[in-house]
Amino acid sequence: MRAVRYHQYGGVETLVVEQAPDPPPGPGEIRVRVAAAGVNPVDWKVRSGAVREVLPVDLPAIPGRDAAGVVDETGDGVQGVNAGDRVFGLGGVTGATAELAVLSAWAHTPATWTDEEAAGAGLASVTAMGGLKALGPLRGRTLLVEGASGGVGSAAVEIAAAQGATVIGTASERNHGFLTSLGAVPTTYGSGLAERLAALAPGGVDLVLDTAASGSLADLVAIAGDPARVATVADHANAHRLGVHVANAENGSALLAEAADLGRQGRYTPRIERTYPLERTAEAHAYAERGHTRGKLAIRV
Repeated sequence: MRAVRYHQYGGVETLVVEQAPDPPPGPGEIRVRVAAAGVNPVDWKVRSGAVREVLPVDLPAIPGRDAAGVVDETGDGVQGVNAGDRVFGLGGVTGATAELAVLSAWAHTPATWTDEEAAGAGLASVTAMGGLKALGPLRGRTLLVEGASGGVGSAAVEIAAAQGATVIGTASERNHGFLTSLGAVPTTYGSGLAERLAALAPGGVDLVLDTAASGSLADLVAIAGDPARVATVADHANAHRLGVHVANAENGSALLAEAADLGRQGRYTPRIERTYPLERTAEAHAYAERGHTRGKLAIRV
């Protein structure tokens, strides 16, 4: 199969498109013929070697955690999915940016989603849901999403709104229209946030989800009034110090199915800012590293 690989840790110049062995699905896994793969911050962090102490990989490695495509083969014990089914989901830390990818968690893709949208749904939706579930019931609550225009943040906005929350999202002014389209009340982040929120939510903010790790976690706790009302999916170091909920991405088929159901209802659509062909994966990684992606990036395979 054709795949993007890197043979050593480093910059985007290490990424090459080449032939690689076809991966076999193990027990409880499926293999998909990939139509599109998502690009996530963890992909370039792993590739650069920045997180090798906690997420080491065997080299050469294929970047990418989430993919969408058609089931090609199923492993032992797999039920509820057949060859030819259109699915999206998650594999390991690496392996998605290739013609074939093995997934350990998956769901059937809503007919309303493009392949690129489905590829962008995997990691973003399970991460967002993990953070939201840590905060408890959302209906009737006012939720602040810090970093609402990114992949996880934009997913959290739509999913929380679908669950009955009033959502306020922080983003740069250029993304305020985008947040409005997702169903959030937009505001800028940084200095003066508490004062801006007092005007936007006179009754106060009930819950906070941090997706940005921008150093604002202590301020977010002060805004919520209680660390138990704050969750982060990004700022693990400060979370432990401040006592807020920490949510990690979970390869959960049930969470993916929940996201897919919202997709079928028209209440959650992964937002793709840019799509790149396989040969331009290095360009996609370079763009992702700048940290200003609106929604998600996808690689068309």
